Amino acid sequence: MINGVMVKKLKVIPDERGRLMEILRADDEFFRKFGQVYMTTAYPGVVKAWHYHKKQDDNMAVVKGMMKIVLYDSRKESATFSQINEIFAGIHNPILVHIPHFVYHGFKCISEKEAIVINVPSEVYKYNEPDEFRLPAHGSEIPYDWERKDG
Repeated sequence: MINGVMVKKLKVIPDERGRLMEILRADDEFFRKFGQVYMTTAYPGVVKAWHYHKKQDDNMAVVKGMMKIVLYDSRKESATFSQINEIFAGIHNPILVHIPHFVYHGFKCISEKEAIVINVPSEVYKYNEPDEFRLPAHGSEIPYDWERKDG
């Protein structure tokens, strides 16, 4: 696993009324601070990648559908420099993925219907000065192929 990335298994508590699932708590070991909460989605087969943040840590949970979340460590001083992690998250694997700043990340919807991600970043999004640095999803300097691997 890339240095600083953490995966928290989420516990789903069902009953006859529905279900409850805690996503992020202030007493989680990786929790730094609260910035905001937002939802983003992707349609089947869509890739949203690559970007990293200089200040912000992300805490992502897929609450509908399935996503392949991919991380790339571009930090030259890191023990896991140039490592890639694929993490499958969503209805069949309810987890929260903590992504530290300076780690590139993106995701691809791998379910048959739109997937929904809830993110709790450590910083507030600044519209006039975004902490977001991007590369193209395909053909960039990150050596990753988003196609399905039928190995």
